[in-house]
Amino acid sequence: MSTVLSLQNIAKSYGPVRALAGVSFDVPEGSVFGILGPNGSGKTTLLGIVMDVLKANSGDFRWFGQPGTPEHRKKIGSLLETPNFYTYLSATDNLKITQSISGRGDAAEIESVLKKVNLFERRKYRFSSYSLGMKQRLAIAAALLGNPKVLVLDEPTNGLDPVGIAEIRQLIMDLSKQGHTIIMASHLLDEVEKVCTHVAILKTGNLLTTGHVDEVLSDEDTVELGAPDLQQLAAFLQHAGEQVTVDEKTGTLILTLPKGSSNLEDINRRCFENGIVLNHLLLKKKRLEAKFFELTNN
Repeated sequence: MSTVLSLQNIAKSYGPVRALAGVSFDVPEGSVFGILGPNGSGKTTLLGIVMDVLKANSGDFRWFGQPGTPEHRKKIGSLLETPNFYTYLSATDNLKITQSISGRGDAAEIESVLKKVNLFERRKYRFSSYSLGMKQRLAIAAALLGNPKVLVLDEPTNGLDPVGIAEIRQLIMDLSKQGHTIIMASHLLDEVEKVCTHVAILKTGNLLTTGHVDEVLSDEDTVELGAPDLQQLAAFLQHAGEQVTVDEKTGTLILTLPKGSSNLEDINRRCFENGIVLNHLLLKKKRLEAKFFELTNN
């Protein structure tokens, strides 16, 4: 798998404030790459640098293996802030203006991008009549002009209601299936977990971890167990040297094991041989939210 964006030791300061401290990672082609972090972590600064809006103090980044050039820029669509659309114009007319200014794509492409973002039926409606979710989808349509290989989105669901968030989530997944590599900054952990294949987690300008979402999450195995007598089950597993906690809320027991070491059949057999009949046994995937707070609260 080739790399569309490679960052090497990107550092940026605003006076005494260090926004980024030597950040390095690669974005694989075809991925949905989430850049995660709380406010002030450096997400927006990082996107500004790779889009040539800001200048790094040190470090280097490469698009498609080479320093950025105007030709490479044509392969990248971006939404760093909501475009200034004209409220009294239709979606089609607004995109014509965007196209004229940017020089990306041609007139025939406007219908195509409106279909991609599911606004074709509303293309003649005034922008002022659009919901927030529709306005955001039109902004993504503008970024899609010129059929870029890569989309860079800064907080694409910011300020949206649950319906709008779901629409943007589905759109991102659809665009990924159509072959676009998507790089998105977000603080909405649940959304990132649902759509992203890869992730980088930042805190106060430092890169805490990066990689495939499954790799970032699975530093340990978490097994959820249930039995008529939870205390008996807990006592047996603790006697066997296992790390266990009882979740009173769900009435289950959580067994934590080294990554890749869980064997549900073996756990079930050992319990049964010691007179414990399990009524629940599940290998749980660690939530990105739990991993995020585990990293950022240290």
